[in-house]
Amino acid sequence: MITKSAKAEEVIRRWFVLDGKEQVLGRVSTRIASVLRGKHKPEFTPHVDTGDFVIVINADKIKLTGRKETDKMYHYHTGWIGHIVSRSAQKLREEKPELIIERAVRGMLPKGPLGHQMLSKLKIYAGSEHPHAAQKPEVLSL
Repeated sequence: MITKSAKAEEVIRRWFVLDGKEQVLGRVSTRIASVLRGKHKPEFTPHVDTGDFVIVINADKIKLTGRKETDKMYHYHTGWIGHIVSRSAQKLREEKPELIIERAVRGMLPKGPLGHQMLSKLKIYAGSEHPHAAQKPEVLSL
C-alpha cells in the first residue's frame, strides 16, 4: 500500500452555494468548515488546501438556538489600552450579519496561513443574491 498525498496544483476546486435561511448556525458552520477544508474528498490531505469554494446567501436569516441571540457576546480589541468592544449577536446581526458565520467558521479551521487560505474561499452575503453565477455553483445540502 502506498499513501498518495495531494499536491496543491492538482486540486480541482468546485463551487457550492448554501442557503442559510432558517438554518442553525452551528450545523451550517461545521458543514462549511468541512467543505472548505476538503474533508469531503477522498484525496484529503491535512497539510494541503484541498477544499472547495462556498457561497453563503441569506446570512442575515441564520438561526441561533436558545437565548444566544441576546446572551452570546462577540468581542474584539481596538488596540488601545482597555478598549475591548463587545456586541451581542442581535446587535451584530443588525450591523454585519456576515460576521456571525465568518467567526463561527474561522474557529473551526486550522490556525495560521493554511487556515487563512481556506477562509478566503468563503463568500458570505446577507441577501439572496450573489455575483458568482459565472462559476455555476452547485447546491450544498446539509
